[in-house]
Amino acid sequence: MRPNRILLSTALVVVALVIQVSVLSRLHLPGAVPDLLLLTVLGLAMVYGHVGGALVGFGAGLLADIAPPADHAAGRYALVLCVIGYLAGLIKPETGQVKSATGPMAVVVAAAIGSTLLYAGVGALVGDTAARHVGLGGLLLTAAVYDLLLAPFVVPGIMWLARRAENDPLAESGSVAKKADISSGWLSSGTGLSIGGRRGALGSLKAKARTRSTRVGRIKGVKRL
Repeated sequence: MRPNRILLSTALVVVALVIQVSVLSRLHLPGAVPDLLLLTVLGLAMVYGHVGGALVGFGAGLLADIAPPADHAAGRYALVLCVIGYLAGLIKPETGQVKSATGPMAVVVAAAIGSTLLYAGVGALVGDTAARHVGLGGLLLTAAVYDLLLAPFVVPGIMWLARRAENDPLAESGSVAKKADISSGWLSSGTGLSIGGRRGALGSLKAKARTRSTRVGRIKGVKRL
């Protein structure tokens, strides 16, 4: 990930986690807690793609695992958000902009339900049966409703900030072009080398050979005279 992505993602994740721990978790709403951290990961993943979404999700989840008052095994929520970030990044549009709100809202509902199920499933594997006592059906319903109500106020702003950071004037255009050439080389040959760079090198070698032959011809012509 580029430095501007890392800085923005870190700042947004920290702010979201602080608000969730200090405000949302103390509202004592019935059922689940509105997951502001999940919405932040979704917004970034739908701009950065599946790789960036997975990295952001893992970092955000790991930070939530070690932040007080966490009462579960470290790495549990990191795994959940890593998977959710990866899947959400797969629907990233080619232009990086979402034309309709229907798709993101459907992603929010699916992510809220999927993260709750995955979190409960991982908990069952490590012996945590708290979801059974609370009621998994109620958790799924309230998580989807709360996140869906909160999403219009969070996800569009996160995506706008992420797209704004992508147009950072401090970013070097030359390095972006080089990355594009290397990525095309990966897709074509799997070696990571740029085909365009190879062609340019061959062209320069041919030009040097022509120049040398021209010089030799001139020297021979002078000698004949």
